[in-house]
Amino acid sequence: MLISFDLCAQMGFLKKPDINDGIYLTYNMLHKPALLGMLGAIIGLRGYCQNGELPEYYQKLKHLKVGIQPLKCDKGNYVKETLCYNNGTGFASNEDGGNLVIKEQVLLRPSYRCFVLLDLSNPFEKTLYDNILSFRAEFLPYLGKNEFSVWWTNVQAYEDAHIFNFEKETHIVSLFRKEEAVSKYIVRFMSISTSNIPPFLYFERLPIGFSEELYQYEYGDFVYSNATFKPDMVNSLSSNDFYDIGNSQIVQLI
Repeated sequence: MLISFDLCAQMGFLKKPDINDGIYLTYNMLHKPALLGMLGAIIGLRGYCQNGELPEYYQKLKHLKVGIQPLKCDKGNYVKETLCYNNGTGFASNEDGGNLVIKEQVLLRPSYRCFVLLDLSNPFEKTLYDNILSFRAEFLPYLGKNEFSVWWTNVQAYEDAHIFNFEKETHIVSLFRKEEAVSKYIVRFMSISTSNIPPFLYFERLPIGFSEELYQYEYGDFVYSNATFKPDMVNSLSSNDFYDIGNSQIVQLI
């Protein structure tokens, strides 16, 4: 069963593992490992408990196929702001007084439509389905930090969703993966627009899972666009897991 729900937050912090000029940066788009963490919270699965062990939610839910459609963004971009605060616990800094000034980039009012393909014969997935439909969570889900709680609305089920075979021009409403780290080849597959709205392409390299040996993110290159693409686009995609959900809407599940 393919379902979707609209995930919303007042603020979010999807922390990147690197740091730039003393600022902790955030991913712009919601990525699969972060979404799995929120799904795990909804059904009461544990997160990080000890070093060298992947969180319970990831072990139980990593096989799920999910898709993400940005909502209420500007050509794929969300408004961001840099917050400054002091960590004065004494353990954060070797400076006099033990006070560390931390700068974090945060997302303002991010929202995403999350697609999840569920096997209702699996007890974890059946519980997840029931909890999402009843707007119930065992643990409070949050977008990167405890203080950035999330909620969801507009739950939909797509009983007639089916694999899309790219036999016609199409608009992909979700993020989708591309093989190459450059944008030129994507442009080759864009159809000439007949709309007054100019087409855009948004690119971001995002986590897709964890290396179970290194306990680090594994990455994929993603595109979000309002463009229409030619049928031979399928030959340059990293996966064929595209679904037609009706109303000329195509999503990729990864």
